[in-house]
Amino acid sequence: MTDPFTANEQSKTWGIGGDLPVNRLGFGAMRITGPGIWGEPPDHDEAIRVLRRAVELGVNFIDTADSYGPFVSERLIAEALHPYPEDLVIATKGGLLRDGPDQWRPDGRPQRIRAACEESLERLKLQQIPLYQFHRPDPEVPFEDSMAAFIELKDEGKIRHIGVSNVTDAQISLALSLTPIVSVQNRYNPTDRSSNDVLDRCEIEEIAFLPWAPIGGTGGVNDATLNDIADAHGVSPRVVILAWMLAFSPCIVPIPGTGSVAHLEENLKANDLELSPAEVSALAGLGR
Repeated sequence: MTDPFTANEQSKTWGIGGDLPVNRLGFGAMRITGPGIWGEPPDHDEAIRVLRRAVELGVNFIDTADSYGPFVSERLIAEALHPYPEDLVIATKGGLLRDGPDQWRPDGRPQRIRAACEESLERLKLQQIPLYQFHRPDPEVPFEDSMAAFIELKDEGKIRHIGVSNVTDAQISLALSLTPIVSVQNRYNPTDRSSNDVLDRCEIEEIAFLPWAPIGGTGGVNDATLNDIADAHGVSPRVVILAWMLAFSPCIVPIPGTGSVAHLEENLKANDLELSPAEVSALAGLGR
């Protein structure tokens, strides 16, 4: 089994589940849908170009969900990229229903998890989902009951690895008591550090931490220190944030999303930006 950690904390690769090596700067495919993450993208052809350009530039980890659109993001991924490159790892999620733009409703019933997985397999044109994640715990359904559905799907070969999202440290403990967990996806960026304990747990357990809203969501992050560092390197603040995440923890796998080729290309400049230890430390203090 490949050790996901290396001696160099600046390493730009990670082994998902130990056997799926990916470049750590991935792509989150939420924003290739319409406003409010609802419906078709404003420019279908640009969405297709974004996906193809990401792969051209070395992205081999794409994160999506059946709820993005809903169903739109998964369908566009298959349209743009199938048949998939051998090294491309597609992660998707189940467990949220959509009632309209910006509306998200958890549904962790085992039968719904199973149906969502089987529908995602069909839309993505996959025989097996490399990483299938529980999108959000459902307060109306015991967590262990929802996880049982993921375990059954893995036992049947429909998914390769299991991940969880929007969880607490206690829920990670419960999940790990039931089955191996290879990823955790929580909101995290320099000014939202509410999942610090979860990140610490991921480092201990050697679990990939996939931060959503890594550059602060649609509003971004506006901070004088951040802006000064960006100016010093001649890049945008968003590039500095992504480079900071790559340097801050070896298990962070950022998945910035965009519906624009220009923004995608800008984000990926973070792969080549090496921050000094002092800069990493200064940025780590933004959310304190």
